[in-house]
Amino acid sequence: MDGGAPVIDVTTAPKTRVAVIIPTWNEEGAIAGVISRIPDELEAVVIVADGGSRDDTRAVAVAAGARVIDAGRGYGRACWEGALSANGADILVYLDGDGSDAPEEISRLIAPLVAGTHDFVIASRLKGERELGSMAWHQIAAGWVIGLAVGALYGFRYTDMCAFRAIRQDTLLGLGMTEMTYGWNLEMQMKAARADLRILEIPVPYAVRAAGESKVAGSVRGTLQAGTRIITTFFRVALQRRSQGNPTTLEVRR
Repeated sequence: MDGGAPVIDVTTAPKTRVAVIIPTWNEEGAIAGVISRIPDELEAVVIVADGGSRDDTRAVAVAAGARVIDAGRGYGRACWEGALSANGADILVYLDGDGSDAPEEISRLIAPLVAGTHDFVIASRLKGERELGSMAWHQIAAGWVIGLAVGALYGFRYTDMCAFRAIRQDTLLGLGMTEMTYGWNLEMQMKAARADLRILEIPVPYAVRAAGESKVAGSVRGTLQAGTRIITTFFRVALQRRSQGNPTTLEVRR
């Protein structure tokens, strides 16, 4: 299920339509910089899935060249609505809008998908170089513990639950995603492993957010809320049968 990333120049490969989806909530200070760092040669459609920002995130994103959708509240909901709005895209790339992820690495993430060697590629902050203060100890510990648990269940051990990831649109829609909160990333990883997708983790650099305050690590309340959703998601997915079919309608979990 894992292996080395292929060496491929995505700019000369057969045309692959890429949509970069960026969930946002009050990221006016960082979003323009994130969009500007997406490589021009990818000719990607940039979709900012906004969760009801009270600042100028949407206006700044539009001015920077992104298409903005009103996704409604919930991190997972923004990811889902972004996927549904990426009409005609072959590959979906997810990253955060706070400037901590490295858009310059998108080509490396999508290369295994373009080459057909892998089905799901996820960035690993733990394997890459992290800027001092970019990750709290509990984020590192959570990724390690969850990775062990998922490995015990499905045989693939993740090192991280990084938001920066790439997957084919039809593959994502086939996973039967239902988690509309902070458990989205873990649900995707668990269902990808359960479906025996060819998964690859790639080391990436990770920085301190460029502006604003983290919705999760920035407060005790945010950390507790996200932690609760992640734990709940783990047990819900773990208790589902491996052979369970994907739902034909989306059951929204708030």
